Amino acid sequence: MSHITDGKDELLKRVRRIAGQIQAVERAIEGEHDCAKTLHLVAATRGAINGLMDEIVEAHAREHVAAAGLSDAERAQGVEELITAIRRYTK
Repeated sequence: MSHITDGKDELLKRVRRIAGQIQAVERAIEGEHDCAKTLHLVAATRGAINGLMDEIVEAHAREHVAAAGLSDAERAQGVEELITAIRRYTK
């Protein structure tokens, strides 16, 4: 979990930017903006979420799968957590 707390401030900045992007999508829909503009906003939001997911997945893999000193059981658990998260994300 140290990988989350170590980068907590940067992760929170990303999350807040994503929240702002979601609000922009909401405003676009409420304001009946052009659908092309709304699609662009949604695509940008998805890209930001993908970037956040990539960062957390990489940190998890490094900390809970590839780190030296982990037991086989800890590695197996880290892999299972990673697989579960990726499956949920790709649905």
